[in-house]
Amino acid sequence: MATQAPVPPSAAPELSRKVLLPLIVPALVVGVGSALLFLGISGLAERLQEVLWDTLPDALGVGHYSALWIVVMLTASGVAVGLVVWKAYGHAGSDPAEGGLGGPPIAPGVVPGLLVASTLTLAGGVSLGPENPTIVAAIALAYWLGRTVLPALPGALWVSLATAATFGALFGTPVAAALVISEALASKAAPGLAGGGLWDKLFAPLVAAGAGAMTTQLVSHPSFDMGLPQLTDPGFEDVLAAMVVATLAAVFGLLGCYAFPYVHRAFRRLRHPMLMLPLGGLVLGLLGVLGGHLTLFKGLEETRELVGSIGALGSGELAKLAVVKLLALLVAASCGFVGGRVFPVVFIGAAFGLCAQALVPEIHPAVAVSSAVLGMVLATTRQGWVSLFIAAVIAAAPPMIALLVLASLPAWLVVTGRPQLELDENGDPLH
Repeated sequence: MATQAPVPPSAAPELSRKVLLPLIVPALVVGVGSALLFLGISGLAERLQEVLWDTLPDALGVGHYSALWIVVMLTASGVAVGLVVWKAYGHAGSDPAEGGLGGPPIAPGVVPGLLVASTLTLAGGVSLGPENPTIVAAIALAYWLGRTVLPALPGALWVSLATAATFGALFGTPVAAALVISEALASKAAPGLAGGGLWDKLFAPLVAAGAGAMTTQLVSHPSFDMGLPQLTDPGFEDVLAAMVVATLAAVFGLLGCYAFPYVHRAFRRLRHPMLMLPLGGLVLGLLGVLGGHLTLFKGLEETRELVGSIGALGSGELAKLAVVKLLALLVAASCGFVGGRVFPVVFIGAAFGLCAQALVPEIHPAVAVSSAVLGMVLATTRQGWVSLFIAAVIAAAPPMIALLVLASLPAWLVVTGRPQLELDENGDPLH
C-alpha cells in the first residue's frame, strides 16, 4: 500500500500561507457581518427598552420602576416572547437552557424568530444577555452564506469564524475569541481548524474576531471597565482575599447550577410556551419588585451603576441583589426566554464581591469585585480563560492579572467536575 510522501520542512511555511491567505477575506466578511448583527440587535433592543421603560410609563403617568410597572412589563414580556416561541418558524430555536456559547448551525429560517425573541427579552427587562442568541444567529447565517458562496471551504470553518467574530464584537477585542478557541483546541479539535500549529488554527478566527471587534469599537466604543478603584501594588493579603472571595463566589454560583435543572423541570411541566413564559415573566416581575431596577435587564449597565455606588449599600442589600439576580437568571433561563447568561452572572459576581467588601472593608474593592466575578463565571460556564479575561478586564489593572490567576486555582478545584449552568437535551446539567 502506497504511503503519502511527507511534506519537506522547507515547503511547510509556503503550504501554510497557501492555506491561510484565502481565508482572510471570508474571515473579514464574517467578522464585520457578525459585529453589525450584534450592534443592530443591541441597538434595536435599547431603543425598544427606552420606549417601554421611559416613554410609555411617562405617557401613562406611571413610575418607571414602580412595582406595578415592573410586574406588568415582565409579564407582558413573557406573553410577547411566548407568542414568538409558539408561532415563529422553528419556535425561536432550541430550549435556551440547553444553549452554550456556540454549537452547530440552526436552519437560517429560524433566525428571525430567534432574534425577535432575543430583542423582546433584552428590552423587556429579563435577566439575560445578548451573547447566546447572537452567536447562534451569526453561526447560522455565516454557515448558510458560506456554504452557498464558497462551498469548497469546510462547513465547520464558518462555525468557528462566526463564533470568534461574535466574541470579538461582544467584548470589543479579539483576545476573548483567542482564549475561547484555544480552550476548545485544548479539549477537542475545534471545527474546521484541523492541521497545522496552534496559530495556524487561530489565524482565520482571529481575523474574524479582530474585524468584529474593530467594527464594534468604531461604531459603539464598548467598555467593560466598571470604574473600580485601581490596585497597582497587590500584596500577600490581597492574594489571600482574592482566593477566598473567588472560592466563595464559586460556591454561590454552584448553588444556582445545582438548582437550575429543578427550576427548568418545574417550568417544563407546563409544556406550552404561552403558559411557561407568561408565568415566568410574572415571577420575574415579582423578583424585580423585590430586588429593584438594578436586578432587571442583562446587567452590564447595572453592574457599572452598582460599582459606582461603592459604600452606598450595606452588606444585606448587596446580598439581596446577588440572590435576587441569581433567582431571576434561573427563572429566565428555565421558562424559555431567549438570551445568554454571562452578563447577568457578571452582575451577580459584582454584587457578591461588594457584599464581601462591605463585610470586610479591608478587602480592596477591585480585588473583591474582580475575584467574585471570576468565581461566578468559572462556576457557571466552566470556561477558565474567559473567566480570567472578564475578571481582568473589569479590574482594568495589569498587576491584578497574576493575583486573579492565583485566585482561579482554588475556585477551579471547587467547580471542576460539578454541574454548570447549562443542560443537555434531557434536562440534565452538563459537567
